[in-house]
Amino acid sequence: MRPTAAALGTPAERSEGREKITGVARYAAEHTPADCAYAWPVAATVARGRVVAVDDSAALALPGVLAVLSPDSSPRLGDAGDPTLAVLQDREVPHRGWYVALAVAETLETARAAAEAVRIEYAAEPHDVTLTADHPGAYTPEVANGGYPALRERGDVDAAFAASPVQVDVSYRVPPLHNHPMEPHAATAYWDSGRLRVHDSSQGSSYVRTALAALFGIPADRITVSCEHVGGGFGSKGTPRPHVVLAVMAALHTGRPVKLSLPRKEMPANVGHRAPTLHRLRLGADAEGTLVSLSHEVTTHTSRVKEFVEQAAVPTRVMYASPHSRTLHRVVALDVPTPSWMRAPGETPGMYALESAMDELAEAVGLDPVELRVRNEPDTEPDSGRPFSSRHLVECLREGARRFGWADRDPRPASRREGALLIGTGVAAATYPVLIMPSAATARVSADGRYLVRVNATDIGTGARTVLGQIAADALGVPSGSVHIEIGNSDLPQASVAGGSSGTASWGWAVHEACTELAARVAAHRGSLPAGGLSADADITEQAQRESPYARHAFGANFAEVQVDTVSGEVRVRRMLGVYAAGRILNPRTARSQFIGGMIMGIGMALMEGSTMDPAFGDFTESDLAAYHVPCHADVTDIQAHWIEEDDRHLNPMGSKGIGEIGVVGTAAAIGNAVHHATGVRQRELPLTPDRVLAPPRQ
Repeated sequence: MRPTAAALGTPAERSEGREKITGVARYAAEHTPADCAYAWPVAATVARGRVVAVDDSAALALPGVLAVLSPDSSPRLGDAGDPTLAVLQDREVPHRGWYVALAVAETLETARAAAEAVRIEYAAEPHDVTLTADHPGAYTPEVANGGYPALRERGDVDAAFAASPVQVDVSYRVPPLHNHPMEPHAATAYWDSGRLRVHDSSQGSSYVRTALAALFGIPADRITVSCEHVGGGFGSKGTPRPHVVLAVMAALHTGRPVKLSLPRKEMPANVGHRAPTLHRLRLGADAEGTLVSLSHEVTTHTSRVKEFVEQAAVPTRVMYASPHSRTLHRVVALDVPTPSWMRAPGETPGMYALESAMDELAEAVGLDPVELRVRNEPDTEPDSGRPFSSRHLVECLREGARRFGWADRDPRPASRREGALLIGTGVAAATYPVLIMPSAATARVSADGRYLVRVNATDIGTGARTVLGQIAADALGVPSGSVHIEIGNSDLPQASVAGGSSGTASWGWAVHEACTELAARVAAHRGSLPAGGLSADADITEQAQRESPYARHAFGANFAEVQVDTVSGEVRVRRMLGVYAAGRILNPRTARSQFIGGMIMGIGMALMEGSTMDPAFGDFTESDLAAYHVPCHADVTDIQAHWIEEDDRHLNPMGSKGIGEIGVVGTAAAIGNAVHHATGVRQRELPLTPDRVLAPPRQ
């Protein structure tokens, strides 16, 4: 019998919370099989070149050292379709930090000492790691990340801009950003009765298993990859990374279980980063602020190992109506580590630039920034012409303005002062696409009435277990918490990666279908359940791959109040508000946590996060948490998240949209716009550190 209160929509506590706070939950590096050895990688110290010689004699002489693998002694790997995984296969060094050897020893300390004792001789070659908008090597790729066309044009942008009464032509710079999850990338690999078992810190164990099968020539059905608990990823664990390849390589070579945890300082060079993006926006409008022409051109870098193009102009194709539009991506292949996914790739840097430019347009027109956005609200998705499945951006802006007290704002820049502090407020919009990925699930009820749902989802700290349990309980008509959820193992039914804010929508759809079918079978069954119980399975591959006639996106509005110290240049966020339209909110507790977490990450992007590519040495100078600063509790004093309930029936059976990433998208722009309102000076390069705030802005 269905309970009186539905499981979905309730603020259920995290089902694995007790395991985590008591230390029962085990992460990849916390699995220690008997006779376990430890590995430590050796990173290249030249920006580009070739390994001439490897001298491992001193390393091998250390007591407890089992092996030193190098391009001359490591196993030959197959092709997994990702050249960043082809470690220790040749002597080429494509960038600083590329792994050129691996030490394996009885203890972690000995492995580290052995790695430091390995002597590598290089033939260094000239390198180029500096991104500029006019770099002679810049080219237009066929597609940007996600398969989006690199160039989209409508109308005659240049002529329309030239004829516009109001023109904004501005450039913005976003530096390289690093994911830095709390749990560094780690893997434990060992053989167990002819089966390769791997515990990996990954956002998708099935993808790791597929890559390992191709690389090592092992049938996939003889490999089990577990990612039961993952301490964050933010995209850096969205694809297999070199650490797991090295761990398996060492286990095969030594015949011992091997554990490898990447030193945090080496993560920026080996697990991806958000590439720097140089933006030029040209907004042409009539005297009332209605857009006539909209151009967003982005230049970014990729590595010479693998092309990855941050799709930073793509959100501009979604946001505002304009009869003339151009969105273009250009990329330069440099001698740098390969960039990759980082929370809300494309949308995060792209919306910072677009929403900052919209604020500049509002000032040029003399129109309130909220009203400017409302005035340019499209009827259909500008790029495709498709109707939106739901779009409540205007409602988010209006509700956010009401809650924030926007009407009381004095629009004049630098008009509010408290002693040495200048106070300002800013607003920005946010968007993120609704993505659905192929996934499968099974549901089972045992003879004694216990329910088990199995799906190879990955919980990277988002509360996926909890919400999937609520979806299952709702479909089964049983109390919330009465269903056991099994996730995080490649032997379970295939599921998509925990990325793109697609997890709950994809896995949850499969779970809903399996549990709905099981509920029907239970209802049709007469008498006691059979000894083997009843089961049902579902696979939503066909539904996920079916093209929707609707443009499906989540939207939001961010409001920020900042104080700028005129003496020190320090910027602090006094309060921040986010209001979102993200479909049906399945669990208010976990949803609020995700929205707030995204906004906190956006505070870091706006005020402190940023990395520098050293032109002489070819590496990131901010390579650890001592130099790469992230927000702490003292940086977040008043932050609130709210949402507008949406009834969107063009998504999935739950009516949900992804929420893991949209919180970060509009935050940096809202803060940057607030800093301009406080000071009257427009900063166009992040982060807004004191040295930049006190110095004349870059034009």
